[in-house]
Amino acid sequence: MDNSNCTTTEEEVIFYDTDAGGVVSNIAYLRYVERARCQLFTQLGMPLAEMSETQIYPTVYRTEIDYLRPAQLGDQLQITAKIASIEKLRLHCEFRIGPVDAPDQPFAIAKQTVILVKLPEGKPIRPPKDWTT
Repeated sequence: MDNSNCTTTEEEVIFYDTDAGGVVSNIAYLRYVERARCQLFTQLGMPLAEMSETQIYPTVYRTEIDYLRPAQLGDQLQITAKIASIEKLRLHCEFRIGPVDAPDQPFAIAKQTVILVKLPEGKPIRPPKDWTT
């Protein structure tokens, strides 16, 4: 796998990630995905700080999350993000959220479709050619 289109982050499940039963809330998984996607786009040459200069922003078109088993308070998570495919205007990203010591046994798998948008026009633009899968 080309490492330029893949990144890994780690998170610890803390109190505000969980519900009253100590199980990770569904919205927390989305936050993990968002952080990993931001890191992936930074690695690809689109850091958050430069977005206000270029006025090009990744816009999430669709998110799907399959919750496979519950993560719990105190778990150490590994989140892997990668670009799975690129169409004309759409980037398809995949995410695996699993325990650090067993990332092949994920708690959740997510997919996002992202479109790069030039503001203020709101015009979709093609991903850079060097963003390969």
